[in-house]
Amino acid sequence: MSAVLLVAAFSALIAVLPATPATLQQAATAVQAGEADHALSFLNALPESAEAHNLRCRIFYTLEQWDSAQRECEAAVRLESSNSLYHLWLGRTLGEKADRASFLSAYSLGKRVRDEFETAARLDPQSAEALADLGEFYYEAPSIVGGGDQKAYKVADDLARFAPARAHELRGRIAESRKDLNTAEEEFKKAVALDPHPAFQWTVLASFYRRHARWADMDTAISNVIRLAQRDPHASVALYDGATTLIAAHRSPELAAHMLQLYLAAPVKSEQAPAFAAWLRLARVQAQSGDRDAARKDRAQALSLASTYKPALDASF
Repeated sequence: MSAVLLVAAFSALIAVLPATPATLQQAATAVQAGEADHALSFLNALPESAEAHNLRCRIFYTLEQWDSAQRECEAAVRLESSNSLYHLWLGRTLGEKADRASFLSAYSLGKRVRDEFETAARLDPQSAEALADLGEFYYEAPSIVGGGDQKAYKVADDLARFAPARAHELRGRIAESRKDLNTAEEEFKKAVALDPHPAFQWTVLASFYRRHARWADMDTAISNVIRLAQRDPHASVALYDGATTLIAAHRSPELAAHMLQLYLAAPVKSEQAPAFAAWLRLARVQAQSGDRDAARKDRAQALSLASTYKPALDASF
């Protein structure tokens, strides 16, 4: 690739250039927009820094390149071990690897995931993201690697002090994992009522209804997602999450496609729902609906943003 050759040719010059906040901000903006190739091109023009490694980690995470993500996250933590966000992303990356590992490897990785999430929460006790991920780890992980419902409930209590909607969401997830579906639904509804951006919590409720085949309730929740997300530019990612729920339910493919199109047209996007991943999901919906030409165009859009995104490279329509 020409960009790689350019970086190699001028590596000596780049090494002595200072990392400017503007350039790092441009890279961060590209990450949020789901422009993986663009973000990497910015970062490849910068000298080594903890922030640059963290941003690379997050790009590789969205690309599902777990080994590369781990390497970059570990470098960020090594350079700035007191940064909660860097430990959080390392924990997330190790968690993805653990989900795909053999039993013995998953056991070793699981302990590292716990350590990273606990460190992230300790370094920033008011990080809702760190606490939510730690709570999820506790209720999902076996006790042999440090999991446990009581630990998860303690995290929910900590969340309740400054992020009550996230606390109710976590309690709902714990209750569902214990097959207490009535309590789970009540907690998810409380989260909807308290969230300043309720479209997010409606997606949680819609996904809950999908898992328990409550189709009419799921459809109502999805309608609320669309209505609220279109009014709230900071909640556009809920459109992606809602479409994902419909796709998983094998219901309303036209509506799922519409929601993905609305998300891709929105001015604010999120690295939680990378634009290239949204384009590929849209391509798959189009292909399943019989419009293979549209599917091929959407796949090309995905690859124009992330040329090494393997799911898009492997897709054929």
